[in-house]
Amino acid sequence: MMIKDKYLDQLCERYPVLSDLRNCIADAAVMIIGCYSRGGKLLICGNGGSSADADHFAAELMKSFELRRPLDESLRKRFTDISGSRGKHLGESLEHALPAISLPSNTALATAISNDIDPSLIYAQQVIGYGDEGDVLIGISTSGNSQNIVDACITAKALNLNVIGITGVNGGKMKHYCDLLVNVPETRTAWVQELHLPVLHAICLMVENHFYSR
Repeated sequence: MMIKDKYLDQLCERYPVLSDLRNCIADAAVMIIGCYSRGGKLLICGNGGSSADADHFAAELMKSFELRRPLDESLRKRFTDISGSRGKHLGESLEHALPAISLPSNTALATAISNDIDPSLIYAQQVIGYGDEGDVLIGISTSGNSQNIVDACITAKALNLNVIGITGVNGGKMKHYCDLLVNVPETRTAWVQELHLPVLHAICLMVENHFYSR
């Protein structure tokens, strides 16, 4: 069944090569919406350019992307009650966030894990620490074979997290540990990465629209 969504329409119009993944991308958004609706969070990991994509994706979720996300009136009032004019400024300026942690961003922890335990476990150990049942791990890997991402996926499955893999066309080893695989139809690293970003943006738009459209 073809899922109707204006953001998917825009994505496939601008990137026709992604049309066959339309429903898969929609399913990824639905999985993330379900996670947030249950009070869960996203853990996101990648290497190199994909680590930058993990940071980027987390940033778009943790603050407004295209829609305003004002705090509830009761919370704004609480800010004002606590700290007068400064509290009023905080209440009016801060926004709702969709909780997302970019695992590559914690340099001190990643280097400690690499030095003290095993370099391939820099993400798996963080999944142990941050992951709760029902959360979603998003592993971004152009090949799908990055051992630290594969290990994070295995760890997430052991903890009953849902796993979304975002890869190149082959899916690599990751595909065996993913509940959902978005495998864009390219093999060349740079070209895979060029398609990952619009996929992530479309997911952000769908998720944000679900929670914050008026």
